[in-house]
Amino acid sequence: MEREHIVTFIAELDDNSYIVEHEDGRLERVKDRTDWTHVDALSDEEIEQAARSDPDWDGLLDIDWSQVEITRPARKQPISIRLDEDVLDFFKRGGTGYQKRINAVLRSYMSASKQRAKTKSTERRRSG
Repeated sequence: MEREHIVTFIAELDDNSYIVEHEDGRLERVKDRTDWTHVDALSDEEIEQAARSDPDWDGLLDIDWSQVEITRPARKQPISIRLDEDVLDFFKRGGTGYQKRINAVLRSYMSASKQRAKTKSTERRRSG
């Protein structure tokens, strides 16, 4: 299935609008177009039937959603960091969102380092 346009929900505002982030990093204020009166009038069966007929929901309806843990993205901490000029140029050449890409690389490194430390700890317990 081809994706037409993916956005990330950022914040809900008091005036029934919200902020979304586009794939290119642009932020946009969007008015909520949901007909909540119609949604509220639907039965659980109607909602499930609509979801089962939607290919985007394929395989997601049989998940035990009661066990799902919702996590919010970590709050960003503004800092000043010194980077090699060529490293910064590399990320900036990718266009808007270069700071997010730098953050993603650092997060990936952090996750891999934690996994290596966990593996080493497990190996020490087994051999000790």
